[in-house]
Amino acid sequence: MQSNECVAANVYVLSDQQGVYAGKHLLVDFYGAKNIDSVEHVSQALVAGVKAAGATLLHQYFHYFTPNGGVSGVCVLAESHVSIHSWPELNYAAVDIFMCGDADPHRAVEVLKQSFLPSSVLVDEVRRGKNII
Repeated sequence: MQSNECVAANVYVLSDQQGVYAGKHLLVDFYGAKNIDSVEHVSQALVAGVKAAGATLLHQYFHYFTPNGGVSGVCVLAESHVSIHSWPELNYAAVDIFMCGDADPHRAVEVLKQSFLPSSVLVDEVRRGKNII
């Protein structure tokens, strides 16, 4: 069971049976991914993931690489960030999703799965700022 605690004015941390921490950071590998060579598709997918997670989008920036068509981008959130680096020539995308507060990064992963249609997904979860207080 996860809960949010206000430890000082406007300072929120997460807590569960493993302790108190600043936020969840998901390191997500999409293998056999599709639709990762279009800035438009990738940016729409990340923004949809941000919304599904219940996070607040502040800024976004995406860059298209030639000649292989990779896309790198970041969504800066009030709750932290989501970033992507894609290698369409390898059908691979690496995504970092770091969120704090009430935002749920796992919901973003589900949206990205639907957008990139990977053959497999590996998710590593890191609790950032363990024992911050």
